[in-house]
Amino acid sequence: MSGTPIRALATLQARAARTARHQRRQFRASHATSGERPVIRLWLPLTALFLVLSPFAFLLLVVAVFVPWPRGVSPLDAVLAVGRVLLSLGGTEVDVQAPDALVRIKIV
Repeated sequence: MSGTPIRALATLQARAARTARHQRRQFRASHATSGERPVIRLWLPLTALFLVLSPFAFLLLVVAVFVPWPRGVSPLDAVLAVGRVLLSLGGTEVDVQAPDALVRIKIV
């Protein structure tokens, strides 16, 4: 009879160890899928970018006037098209999912 409580104790300890391992795995899985990763928020102001790049735009326009364009594309129209694309980016939000964090970039 003295062997029965020891076996019962060993069985209970083994069950407790399995339960603890299972709970740790469940916690890690729920922690990873619940979006508990740190969120890094960045913003990119287009106004400052335009101010920095504006001298290069004028230089590009001067160079573009002297370079022959294929199929009759006007250099001024090409530069204005690039400007329109950049201006349309305002309000765009970009989410980048990295293994360690979620990075959100907002273009203002």
